[in-house]
Amino acid sequence: MARNPTATKEKLLDAFDTLLDEHGTAGATLDAVAAKAGVSKGGLLYHFGSKAELIKGSLERLDRLVAEDVEEMNAAGERLHYYYLETSAEVGTPLDRSLIAAGCLALENEDAKAALRRTREAWFDALNNHLGDADLAMTIQLIGDGMYFNQNFGLSQDEALDHVKRVLSRLGL
Repeated sequence: MARNPTATKEKLLDAFDTLLDEHGTAGATLDAVAAKAGVSKGGLLYHFGSKAELIKGSLERLDRLVAEDVEEMNAAGERLHYYYLETSAEVGTPLDRSLIAAGCLALENEDAKAALRRTREAWFDALNNHLGDADLAMTIQLIGDGMYFNQNFGLSQDEALDHVKRVLSRLGL
């Protein structure tokens, strides 16, 4: 059976992102990534020759996932802002795992900080283009941030999105 290098790379990136979340950058060693992915260290080094290359791969994947998310936002049409809010509290998705990994990396890596800035800018631009109001776009983005934070730390309220939708409805959105 032929090997699928793309699937192996994704498995390695999944392992790396998971280890970052569970153990931070110190625990996301090459040996640990290879073991978690079920790949030999040689196999890991074939795809990613160093931890720096793993970081680069992880951040490139984040950029790709964010671009796909923005496409889905735009496909939502008039519901774009609702799509953004409804998906802001999703956890366990590939995008969520990439965001968490980038957040872990950003504590000591400027490229990760830049990737997170690009992420926020891409979402803001989509919201702003849709709403035509930078202040409103930023407000909705910050509400989404709060919903994401609450969900990730187990503080979410089931009815929070309903409250937000009622307020947006009163604003004519």
